[in-house]
Amino acid sequence: QVQLVESGGGLVQAGGSLRLSCAATGSGGSINMGAWYRQAPGKQRELVAHITSGVSTFYAESVKARFTISGDNSKNTLYLQMNSLKPEDTGIYYCNVKFWGSAYYYWGQGTQVTVSS
Repeated sequence: QVQLVESGGGLVQAGGSLRLSCAATGSGGSINMGAWYRQAPGKQRELVAHITSGVSTFYAESVKARFTISGDNSKNTLYLQMNSLKPEDTGIYYCNVKFWGSAYYYWGQGTQVTVSS
């Protein structure tokens, strides 16, 4: 049974930093594709960052140069380093992962990020 366990969210002042983690447990294998989404109150879930094969990355325009997505295959963990946080970064952050050899995308339970002004 594959499970994604997220951690690292919290309350931070504007300009601060947080590092989100998404640890994959179970028999999923190695991560092929990882992504972070966020959902602000009253808004639709949006893609924040995406990484494929540990190399190719994509960032939403609103987070470019501030956020960095990465993965550690030895720990089967996906990360999102968030710097220079802004109040508009507030929301629930979800990780989304696909493993090598699988066509199924798994979701984490979400972690709350709140940035105060």
